[in-house]
Parts: sequence; structure tokens; C-alpha cells
Amino acid sequence: MRLAHDEALAKLQNTMLEVLDAFAAFCEAHALPWFLAYGTALGAMRHDGFIPWDDDADVGMLRDDYDRFLALVDEEGFAPGYSVHNARNTANFDGVMTKVFKDGTTYLDRRAQGEGFEQAIFIDVFPYDRLLADPALSERQIKSTRLWQNVLYIRGSGDVRVPHGGALGATERLGCALANPVLRLLLSKDRALRGFDANIVGPEDAVGELWAQFPFPNRHPMGDLLPAVPHAFEDRVYPVPADPEAYLATIYGDWRQLPPVKNRRTHLPVLIDFGDGDVYEGEGDPAKG
Repeated sequence: MRLAHDEALAKLQNTMLEVLDAFAAFCEAHALPWFLAYGTALGAMRHDGFIPWDDDADVGMLRDDYDRFLALVDEEGFAPGYSVHNARNTANFDGVMTKVFKDGTTYLDRRAQGEGFEQAIFIDVFPYDRLLADPALSERQIKSTRLWQNVLYIRGSGDVRVPHGGALGATERLGCALANPVLRLLLSKDRALRGFDANIVGPEDAVGELWAQFPFPNRHPMGDLLPAVPHAFEDRVYPVPADPEAYLATIYGDWRQLPPVKNRRTHLPVLIDFGDGDVYEGEGDPAKG
């Protein structure tokens, strides 16, 4: 059945809950700490569930736990009906995070379309890393990882979301489109990933007490992140950061304030196939990360 926008959003959120359940069960079975992140944490604290117009789900883990999660998936596999994907195990995946897919579904946004990336309905899993103690060096970490992430995205597809609108945005989009074939010719994905990875680590005696999810500039003390605390989310209970109010204030400022109605945007993609006969087709928005 062809779904209308609001029907598709409701069903997408329910499907992402299924993926979150599978991820939560795997982490519980292996004693892996994690927490709802970004807008999903905001939804938990402000709405006790998804932000009503939100169409994605994000979770966070410290780097060591994230690496152990990926190693366990490699060793044991993941939950039946779901699979784990990142730039190192999936062709045409050009992000610096991991996605957990619900197999048998399709979530086709414009960037996945441009990359030839066969993307399913997913949640994003983001690793958090320790920043270097020296403020100048930590700022360089953030800028360098942002550069390499942009290189990966533009190399993967020239159709990316740009920061500006109008004539400047049109120029930025043209520049990305022109850079795409050049980067694909001159730079391998593995080389770009090594460039990103080289900037997320430092000597053990040089790292500080703040954590970031590269390349984003938000800096969090450990006490804001872990140990995670349980919180209602829809009809479930999931972990949120240890100090969710401080975590959200660092990212969003006054996170309790609802945005103006005109800014409550849902970015549904070109195509969602739920794998059960229900399909949504739309114009799509440049891809989410």
C-alpha cells in the first residue's frame, strides 16, 4: 500500500523502535554501555519518545565500547533480521559512524541514491572519543576530522546537504558536484578513512577529560555521558546520558523550547519500502549522516 507522509513517518518511527530493541538487547547481553544521543535523547527528555516530526534515531557509545561492539558482531553476528554496516564492511558507505539496518527494507535518500548505497531503515551508532587536553590541538582535531568527513561524503556523492541557501548554496552544491569525480579518481575510501582516524587518537598522556563525537565540536565531560540512566521512550525504557540536561544544553542550548512550527521539518527520503507491501515515495531531501 502506498502511504501518505504522516502514515509513513509513524510507521518509520515504529520500525526504528524495532531496530533500537535489537541493538539494546545485544548490548545488554554483552554488557556494552550505550545511550540515546542527539535528537533521540532530546525526544526522550522533552517528549518521552521521538520528537513528533523526527525521522531518525541516534545512539552513542564510548570508542572502546563501540570497537568492542563491532568486534562482537564480527565474531558472533547480530540479531536475526538485522545487520550492522559501516564504511569498512559495506560498499559505497561513506560515513564515519555505524548503521544498524532492518534487513528486507529500503530507505533511499538522495545521497544513498547518488552513492549507489543500498540502505535499509536504520539507526545510527556514534562513537565518542577523548579530546586532546591542549585546546589548540583539540580544535585542530575537530577541524581535521570535519575535513576528512566532508571529503568522504563528497567523494561518495556530489549531492550532499550544504550549509547555505540561495546563490551561495548553489555555488557550494556545484563545487561538490565537480569535486566528486576528482576525489573518486585521486583518493581511495580507505585513504580518506585513515586520514579521519589519524586525527581521533593521541598519546595517552596528552588526552584530556572531555569527549566529543567527531567531527562535531560539542565537548562533554565523562560525568555528562556515563553511567547512563534509564528513561521512558515511547512505551519502552532506554538509557539516556548520565546528565541528560547538561548533555542536551551543550548541544542545543535551551532544548526545552519547542522550535517554531516552520522549523519542525521532517526529511523523509525518496523512497521507503517497509518490506511488507507498504511503500512511501517522496521527493527526498539530501541525505542524513
